[in-house]
Amino acid sequence: MKIRWFGHACFMLESVAGTKIVTDPFDGSVGYKVPKVEADVVTVSHDHYDHNYVEAVHGDPTIIKAPGEYITCGVSIKGISAFHDEAKGAKRGQNIIFVYEIDGVRICHVGDLGHLLSKSQIEEIGRVDVLLIPVGGTFTLDAEGALAVKDQLSPKITVPMHFKTPAVSMPIDPVDKFLDKVGGGEFLDSNTLEVTADDLKGEVNRVVVLKYE
Repeated sequence: MKIRWFGHACFMLESVAGTKIVTDPFDGSVGYKVPKVEADVVTVSHDHYDHNYVEAVHGDPTIIKAPGEYITCGVSIKGISAFHDEAKGAKRGQNIIFVYEIDGVRICHVGDLGHLLSKSQIEEIGRVDVLLIPVGGTFTLDAEGALAVKDQLSPKITVPMHFKTPAVSMPIDPVDKFLDKVGGGEFLDSNTLEVTADDLKGEVNRVVVLKYE
């Protein structure tokens, strides 16, 4: 399956059979080029402009923006309640962590998570092969918090998101701070990472930074 990054917290997850899921689409004010794509499913972690611009996605997709368990187009999706801040949502509200099982690969997109995970949340999330996690701070986990959550979930591959790039004017940190905490990472000259269940058997603690479009 393929994981394609459009910038911020927006990815397309595509199965071998061609099912396409878009996560947290953003509007043009974020700074990245708004992707013009079709999808079967769109998941929204929370109702903020930089994560909920579902109008950008074509193809009459199913919209999932609530906790629960879903099966659609042969893909299993689980939404788990969390918070956008460390004060149980008092500052920035609710957030949903999504876990997708695609072609035997379990991908966890934590949205704009703002706190460490509870034991029950870790159990609900279960095994994580690929972790998509914010690292920029200010509105989400910062580098130190992202490292702590990464350690809680022990993914085989970690893909940082929601960090400062030349396209973004938000007061968030660049990815470098997170990479310093984790001891470095691999910069791909591509916005797409291809992953198979067989490949993951040999992966341990890999950190991959994708190149946005």
